[in-house]
Amino acid sequence: MAISKNKIKWIRSLEQKKVRREEQVFVAEGPKLTGDLLGHFHCRYVAATADWIADHPTLHADEIDTATTDEIARTSLLKTPQNVIAVFEQRQEQTDPSVIAHQLCLALDDVQDPGNLGTIIRIADWFGIEHIFCSQGTVDVYSPKVVQATMGALARVHLHYVDLPAMIGQLKEDVPVYGTFLDGTNIYTQTLSTSGLIVMGNEGNGITAEVRKLINKKLFIPNYPAGRDTSESLNVAVATAITCAEFRRRG
Repeated sequence: MAISKNKIKWIRSLEQKKVRREEQVFVAEGPKLTGDLLGHFHCRYVAATADWIADHPTLHADEIDTATTDEIARTSLLKTPQNVIAVFEQRQEQTDPSVIAHQLCLALDDVQDPGNLGTIIRIADWFGIEHIFCSQGTVDVYSPKVVQATMGALARVHLHYVDLPAMIGQLKEDVPVYGTFLDGTNIYTQTLSTSGLIVMGNEGNGITAEVRKLINKKLFIPNYPAGRDTSESLNVAVATAITCAEFRRRG
């Protein structure tokens, strides 16, 4: 069955955060991303080419439409449409900050760029970090651009939107809370824990003052060679990758 005009309108409306929140669903496109998310999120709807559907005989979805590439192109939210579009239900996360005392977790303080958030989720997945705690001002994880940028890592990494200062303030005093600052201690010489919270800040403003005062382990990623004029700062996703890699190298 072809994609109906109403379905096209519905899928395209899911570009809007308000609609996604009301319906508690999100869009994923492409064979790899869709394949990675199947089994981790309940699939509400799939529109795909006959070949893709034939290659997935055990596909479970509430509704499936066989579509041409032209129909998918008219529906797609991507500049380069692929052969499958799926609508999944959002995961209802059970937020338990106590995990921070037992494993390494990330916190994002108003990260705004969808590409950065998607990349950070991939980095977390690569380094075995299962939980990311996001401020309410952080971009929506279910934004189509974020979902695409995760490349399927969203299946294994859990995001929790919280009042970040309140959550950090409730942690026990012996739980390490790390953040990267220009006046921090060199990350390569600092003692690092195998558990705790790593806070990464906004692209332009860094970590907010309210969260900064709750950080008890200030880190600095040094440039090379010391004292050389360089870029003012690192991209937040790049800084996250460097930081996570050093924690895991020690762990």
